[in-house]
Amino acid sequence: MTTVPALAPPVDILAVLSLLCPEVVRDIEQNWNAPVSDYARHLWRPVERPGSAPSIAARSILRDVLQQRLGAIMQPEAIGKALNEFDHRPVIQSGLHCLLLMDRITFDALLLAWLGAVENRLSAFFGFMGTTMTMETTGREGPGWLDVGDDKVNLFGMGRHKLCRKSACAAGPVALNGRALETVGNETDARSWLGTLLASQDKVFATAADALTELNEDLVADWDRSGMARPVFIDDRLAATVVSRHLEDEGSLLSRLLLEPARRRRLDYALQEAASGPFGRFLPNATDYFWGIREQRVRKLVLENGRLIEPDRPHGLSIPFERPHLQQALLDGLLLPDLFLMFLALAILPRVRVVGGLRQIGYVALFHSILLAALDENAPEERDLAAELQVRENAWGMRVIDEKISVREQLAGLPEGALFPDLLRQYRLRTFAETTDDLKPVRENARWRKIGRASGSDPAGL
Repeated sequence: MTTVPALAPPVDILAVLSLLCPEVVRDIEQNWNAPVSDYARHLWRPVERPGSAPSIAARSILRDVLQQRLGAIMQPEAIGKALNEFDHRPVIQSGLHCLLLMDRITFDALLLAWLGAVENRLSAFFGFMGTTMTMETTGREGPGWLDVGDDKVNLFGMGRHKLCRKSACAAGPVALNGRALETVGNETDARSWLGTLLASQDKVFATAADALTELNEDLVADWDRSGMARPVFIDDRLAATVVSRHLEDEGSLLSRLLLEPARRRRLDYALQEAASGPFGRFLPNATDYFWGIREQRVRKLVLENGRLIEPDRPHGLSIPFERPHLQQALLDGLLLPDLFLMFLALAILPRVRVVGGLRQIGYVALFHSILLAALDENAPEERDLAAELQVRENAWGMRVIDEKISVREQLAGLPEGALFPDLLRQYRLRTFAETTDDLKPVRENARWRKIGRASGSDPAGL
């Protein structure tokens, strides 16, 4: 029996979300009974252009680095069009893990982004794929595995002892496990994706992240041969390039926050206050500002005596916490920014709306408040930035579409070459309330449940 969604969103859930993310609550209220494609269009709406000196500089850096990325995959006229669209509607779908699009949650999230781009007639849209995860996260899950619905295929033929010890951004070179893929080749419902993968079985990719990016681009191109909106996948390595560009200038806000002792003490204090506050469980705090890369694995770093080092590993990475050394290590692939620096460089400073998951909407809001607390109110350009930051560009987009069947089952029976356009027609008929099952993903989320219980805003047992 199908449950009929409520005419209004559950007030208990909105009350809890509003404690940290009132901007997300407004999006929900405005689109509750609208088609989910309308919600996607709303998320990709225009964003006010940067006005303060730090945000203008940050947008310029981000735009330049995105232009380099587009230059590798697009013709010049397409690059100009995509950048002009981004200037007006600067939105990044983040929260995507570095997985093949046969992963259900990743597929459903990217579909929402595609809907938003198509409903706004964009030629391209940006999706951020986190690549710091290990190749196997838990038993037969992670970038090294292909979910075919009733089974998992070892995507790169890498032994499990290696899968759990290598990270997607650094594991390589890799090639597809063609023999394992061919074992599912005789099943008719595999035609919509298997041929695309097998076409690349003779390629050798520099890293697993490169392989997954290229394969996902190929899958979407096959699923939408009309090219209505093209996904452009970016990841932590692009974020590293952006942060390194900020560090070229010793007077940039990011350089001052990290490298001027008094400013870093203030920033550290703001981070600690947020971590010990009522929403601290949302904050990722596993490393000090940067991750290290050594032997194809992402490593936790701590800042001690002016150096970034691996704790308890005397022969591990050791990088001076100085501007030229940090900048070069980012460019050389030895460092990646942590989530705080990454969101500062890709979204909060350049005034870009980020669309992510239920944990991400929490920590992006906290990152926003941490930056505000770290700004110098006596510096005019930072006062201007603080005024801009009164508007948060933070939105929910993971598990808004939340199908309970595998991607393979979702694709079965859809027209070859027009899978995404066919899904567009479906999601123009299904409301936001229906696809979220009256916000059930929020109600089931452990972090938001704990926030609800702690705040007393939990009359219905969130």
